[in-house]
Amino acid sequence: MSRTGTAVADPSSSIPLIDRPLRVALGGVREAAVATLVDQLRMRAGAARPPIADRDATRERESRAAAGASRPDNAPAPGLEISGILHPGALDLATLDALRTADAVVLLTDADTGLTPALLQLIYLLAQLRVPRLALAVDRLGDSGFAEGRLHALARELEDFAARVGVQTHATIPVDTDPRDHGSMPAGSSSGYTGPGLVEWLGAGTLEHRAAEDRPFRLVVRTPAPAGAPVPEPVAGTVASGRIRPGDRIRAQPMGRESRVTGIVGGHGPQQEARAGEDVTLTLDPPLPLPDGAILSSVDAPALVADQFETRIFWLADEPLFPGRRYAARIGAQRAELTVTDIKYQVNPETLERLAADQLCAGRIAVCNISLDRPAAFDPYAEDPATGRFVILDRDTDEPLGLGLLNFALRRAQNIHFQHVDLDKSARARQKAQRPCVIWFTGLSGSGKSTIANHVEQRLHRLGYHTYLLDGDNVRHGLNRDLGFTEADRVENIRRIGEVAKLMVDAGLIVLTAFISPFRSERRMARDLLAEGEFLEVYVDVPLAIAEQRDPKGLYRKARRGELANFTGIDSPYEPPEAPELHIDTSRMDPGAAAERVIERILAPPQPGTNP
Repeated sequence: MSRTGTAVADPSSSIPLIDRPLRVALGGVREAAVATLVDQLRMRAGAARPPIADRDATRERESRAAAGASRPDNAPAPGLEISGILHPGALDLATLDALRTADAVVLLTDADTGLTPALLQLIYLLAQLRVPRLALAVDRLGDSGFAEGRLHALARELEDFAARVGVQTHATIPVDTDPRDHGSMPAGSSSGYTGPGLVEWLGAGTLEHRAAEDRPFRLVVRTPAPAGAPVPEPVAGTVASGRIRPGDRIRAQPMGRESRVTGIVGGHGPQQEARAGEDVTLTLDPPLPLPDGAILSSVDAPALVADQFETRIFWLADEPLFPGRRYAARIGAQRAELTVTDIKYQVNPETLERLAADQLCAGRIAVCNISLDRPAAFDPYAEDPATGRFVILDRDTDEPLGLGLLNFALRRAQNIHFQHVDLDKSARARQKAQRPCVIWFTGLSGSGKSTIANHVEQRLHRLGYHTYLLDGDNVRHGLNRDLGFTEADRVENIRRIGEVAKLMVDAGLIVLTAFISPFRSERRMARDLLAEGEFLEVYVDVPLAIAEQRDPKGLYRKARRGELANFTGIDSPYEPPEAPELHIDTSRMDPGAAAERVIERILAPPQPGTNP
């Protein structure tokens, strides 16, 4: 223990020789002071050593080991690599990745500022991301009468919070970033501090996290075999963890097929071993056709496979995350469609209080259940961070929206399977002599959706077709009676309707739905549930002023008086379709004519490339 009460690593236990510099992420309350601290660290620790290249790797390691042994008392002198500059209160994917890949994090604060809520959030995050070491660097301690007591108080505060969130190795260290005292970073004399300076602390003590190459073997496939190739090509990818040698047996996940490694080729030719971080090409016997993103793993400790998980999600985007909404996801190099099925609770990183939530806003952290549209290979993040994280993406732009950590697979993912039945959608459609589909009417309240849908169903019924009309108001009396009109509830409302419509199409019916369905993402989700050509979006368009004039239910008048919250078109947005199959302007067309247009489209011969 130091006089501050913080645990200090034993300087005699040096960092094991590693093939890369020590990665350090820094952040703090004043950007200028953080920049000065970065310069001081670089000056005192020396330039970061470059990673060892594949060529002559063994000779280079031996040379470094000899140099280390020749230093007095084998004192540690690690190179430092600044892996990221953290901005408290401004989370982004680069910040989270800088934390995730760091060997240590240094957070700078002023003596009178202390541990701010933004710094507490960063400490909580690095605990979740399993960063092994944390230093609280305290600047502007002032005169000795104040400094010693304040440093002790901050050390106790850090020790208490670190114990609660699970950061085991930490220290509170005085620094001085005043440019007039350049080089006086330890600042110990004025505070009564007798422990090591920041650079010495970073360079002392064994890294307690498990080295990537000591974990079970994982290789993420980056170059899949060409589709239809008679003999699959060698497999190229990046070793995410562990090591592999010729002769080792592997299992390819999520397919579950096994093979044996017969050769390894790195950037400089054949090699006898591949380690974590290396890009290599493997020859397998028997060859395996592998998709991009597949994971090769050791046979005795294979990666797991599931499609439903409990996760921790750090949300970054301005637009909130909603359960039921579909997103894209990247798990390693695997891509999938992702839906948050439940926000179990949101975490207040200052108090660690668990809070109920129906959406997740920017900068918030929550434990969530998710579902993927396909099985994915993975490891729990606590066991292997390289294969236990995922990024949530915008489905259209691939913009990162959030970072997720996989806790474990939900048991129902293994217990629930599709049951084969002999009668399928085609058989039911043939019996009814019709093409099943969904006609999705969308538009503002008062646009005429339900009126037109009712006309269409009556005419189809007279023609002998089998139909069903799902109307927004009617469905809310039963299936969706538990939902309100918040944005989160609207998302769930449409998700349920989409699933019901899919079942009815499977029954061979022509399904008509009349819902405002204001968000493009949910209409796209409903479309994606069906086969190509089975979803016809009908945009029932009308100027807002005319919809307000019609106002058959008096809803617009209530919304304008402030008696009805979250009303589409007034205080909740409507996102018009960008490319609907039909666009009907009911300010220029009566319901009967509009219904005829819809029926013509339904009964038209199928277009090439669509289902008959």
